[in-house]
Amino acid sequence: MKAILLEQPKNFKLIDTPEPAKPGPGEVLLKVHRVGICGSDYSGYLGKMPFYSYPRIPGHELGVEIAEVGEGVTHIKVGDRCCVEPYMNCQKCHSCLRGHTNACEFNKTLGVHADGGLRPYFVLPARKLFPSSKLTYEQLALVETLAIGCHAVNRAKTQPGENALIIGAGPIGLSTLEFVKIAGARPIVMDTNEQRLAFVRNTMGVKDTILVKGEGKELDTLKEMTNGNLAHVVVDATGSNVSMSQAYNFVAYAGRLVWVGITLNEISFTQTLMHRHEMTFLASRNALPGDFVRIIQLIEDGKIDTKPWITHHSTLDGMIDAFGAWLKPETGVIKAMVQVS
Repeated sequence: MKAILLEQPKNFKLIDTPEPAKPGPGEVLLKVHRVGICGSDYSGYLGKMPFYSYPRIPGHELGVEIAEVGEGVTHIKVGDRCCVEPYMNCQKCHSCLRGHTNACEFNKTLGVHADGGLRPYFVLPARKLFPSSKLTYEQLALVETLAIGCHAVNRAKTQPGENALIIGAGPIGLSTLEFVKIAGARPIVMDTNEQRLAFVRNTMGVKDTILVKGEGKELDTLKEMTNGNLAHVVVDATGSNVSMSQAYNFVAYAGRLVWVGITLNEISFTQTLMHRHEMTFLASRNALPGDFVRIIQLIEDGKIDTKPWITHHSTLDGMIDAFGAWLKPETGVIKAMVQVS
């Protein structure tokens, strides 16, 4: 069986890997149909992803079919289409027992700490599968991306009518945007790439965008947009330590800053402004099982339109050659999708 292995940074290989064992009690055998390429896949390829271990089969945004079920599995059956919650939590640590399964002390995320879905078949615990008879495999592969934004907006406790600034208009920023809109807040999107901001305006229906030109005028622009009030919620989805260090400048009095991006580099800022504004700083990691259930329902009900998301496609065999172009924002990539089977 063919699989794609990231042997070390910037070194993909198409390999032969053994067929998986039969699923045990509480497990299922998955047939992988679609894999979405995520920011962590790009960062892992570039050697910039914290926690990433090599060699690794990438892929955690998955649209799959149930090929076989193990003993005791009752909520899904052979032939069901499902998305995957890719965070393999232990169910026993202090975080898991408190319901914070996304922050499991021993978490192993597929495609990062454990081998992921860029292979035709593999076995997972059935509790990580969420079925839908209505969604396509590509839509199911987008659920995990959307879950990251959903959790970030939930962390911020975003309220109707609040100004919500999203920094970074890549897939995670766009998933955050979806849930800012659902929360009834006013979205404002900031990015260095005008092409992505045009997508936000023309396709996502958001009128307020800020282009970062390196002139240091972003704060003044935000003040003009908000009558000087700034943003009650700021979500930084860039993964850039420079942006993450500067994001607090945009936070309103008694506002919240959420870092949903990850960086290997140090973040630094002066404490005075944080204290004066009485800001709340939050990290957002992964997502919760309930987020997956909610997102499936939102897509099924037509409240999230997934059509604009997928801009690039590849087969498993062609992914290695295509991957380099997906690293370049100027190619217009929003979400690349790999057809595995």
